Amino acid sequence: MESGRPLDAALAAADRALRAVFAPARAARQPPAPADNPATQLPESERRRSGALMRVNHTGELAAQALYHGQALFARTGTTRALLLAAAREEADHLAWCEARLRELQSRPSLLNPLWYLGSFAIGAGAALWGDRVSLGFVTETERQVEGHLDQHLERLPASDARSRAILATMRAEEMAHGASAASAGGAALPAPVRALMRRTAQVMTGTAYWI
Repeated sequence: MESGRPLDAALAAADRALRAVFAPARAARQPPAPADNPATQLPESERRRSGALMRVNHTGELAAQALYHGQALFARTGTTRALLLAAAREEADHLAWCEARLRELQSRPSLLNPLWYLGSFAIGAGAALWGDRVSLGFVTETERQVEGHLDQHLERLPASDARSRAILATMRAEEMAHGASAASAGGAALPAPVRALMRRTAQVMTGTAYWI
């Protein structure tokens, strides 16, 4: 935790949590949009499928913010903290883009989002307590798994849903950049059992968020 200012850091973390979970998401950048046919009306079955997939992505972006917030709270150095909070700001854009797309699809976020945020924050804080190299390695592995998850969603989205596809493609590129930045900053490779546990945890969250 930030040296000499633990109360301020804790209050800032609480404020970030409340804003992420309960306030309408706001983006600093306009959402990506396809160059052609941006307002295609989807058939009902495709609209529902896109809505469910974008709900999962919305939950994933909320969880990503929580991970970064938890890691930043217990980062050992200001450099690591700044890297984590910069990534979290981009994740906030992703969250807002997914939230806006959910409204367009007449769908909703996961009802369990407060739980996802709390659990992810705890995981991020736990990773940070092992030190900055482990925490940064956790970022690298998380973003590697997110890249695979987004690849799957790009395949599963209806071909006609160009708007969701444009959002996910931009998110994918930026998630990869987060992982690369963390690796370049000295992130340590995580053991295989830890990577497997992370993958299983993500599967539980995404599988549940698709429906609830």
